[in-house]
Amino acid sequence: MEQNSPVTWWARVVAVVRLLGPGVLMATAAVGGSHLVASTQAGAKFGWQLALLILVVNILKYPFFRAGVSYTISTKQTLQQGYLEMGRGYLTLALVLNMLASVVNAAALLLFAASLLAYFIPFDIAIAVSAAAILGAILFILLAGHFEALDNVAKAIMAILVVATVAAFSMALSNGAVKSDDYVSPSPWTMATLGFLVITMGWMPAPIEISSITSLWLKRQCKGQDVSPKSALFDFNLGYAVTTLLALLFLGLGALVLHGGSETLATNGIGFAQQLVGLYANTIGSWSQWLIALVAFLCIFGSALTVYDGYARVVAEAVSLLVEKTPHQHAFVTPVLLIMSIVSFAIVLFFKSALLAMLGFAMTLAFLTTPVFAWLNHRLVKQQPLHHDAKAGVLVTLLSYVGLLYLFGFLVLFICWKWLG
Repeated sequence: MEQNSPVTWWARVVAVVRLLGPGVLMATAAVGGSHLVASTQAGAKFGWQLALLILVVNILKYPFFRAGVSYTISTKQTLQQGYLEMGRGYLTLALVLNMLASVVNAAALLLFAASLLAYFIPFDIAIAVSAAAILGAILFILLAGHFEALDNVAKAIMAILVVATVAAFSMALSNGAVKSDDYVSPSPWTMATLGFLVITMGWMPAPIEISSITSLWLKRQCKGQDVSPKSALFDFNLGYAVTTLLALLFLGLGALVLHGGSETLATNGIGFAQQLVGLYANTIGSWSQWLIALVAFLCIFGSALTVYDGYARVVAEAVSLLVEKTPHQHAFVTPVLLIMSIVSFAIVLFFKSALLAMLGFAMTLAFLTTPVFAWLNHRLVKQQPLHHDAKAGVLVTLLSYVGLLYLFGFLVLFICWKWLG
């Protein structure tokens, strides 16, 4: 009797990579401002003190991102179709918040990508010009219908970024922290720093409405290949774990290389982009400068590309569901994408000299809207019978309730501090 030939480790790796899709795209969209900026800033300002907060935020938001995968793989419908089944008011609420978030988040990533692009240009260039070039490239890719290629590009970008970040962190750890032994780190646990904590948590690991985008991507993937609940959750869990790991590593880089040192973070886009690349180059070696700059740019460009595509499709789908009561959003995607582009570019022109202020505004907005999307996703999966392999267990269900208490509780605290204090 002839035995089957053993499966090589490379064949196993290839098989696993082919299963990946929406989860990696979500990770690509997530590793933007929250990681490259917020986590690095958190480490630079407060050292390791916010590591536990970042880890807890990622854990407590997990059930609400997972809901998009569980619902779609079980019902073959998107989250927004589920919102409509709960009632038109729920979908209308989600649409209004997504319309606001789409232009703000897209503008923040567009400005960041434009700042990183300027790093490669040997002469001074206006941010408006580099932003226009980035936006033009995004529109060309999406309108020409080549977005599918991003699936493979995203996997390559994430693989390189993970390797580069782990290498930089390992070398920074071996070199030791730059802060002196007598340096006293400021405490982040004061009311004065509440605004910074909100900014840090807003996009950590990403705005929860990204779950609707992941849901759309997963539905599209299911049409092209056979996706089981286990493989869909594996893809999502892997992407989510990578984003959590990178958030902690970026915080560690800020804590080791910048915390307690004489260098302060620049607030303008080009200055911060140079510092970000320098953070890697100073630890890995000067030879890596251009490679790291390219990886960082591709990372943010990939985030911007996925955000423009994802939000445009989510808004278009919501409009089609409310107007035509069908999930066929294709007729609305291009008009929505063009409107998003015009408004987001106008926002970039307004914030062009203040990248960190723009990112801070976007993260604060995400923090304010996050509890609403968390509640929508929680309510939807609680009342919908799901596939047994996709249904949340006791631990995830408990995390969902604790997460809601945390999100709404911190929101009330922030509102009292910001507007009622």
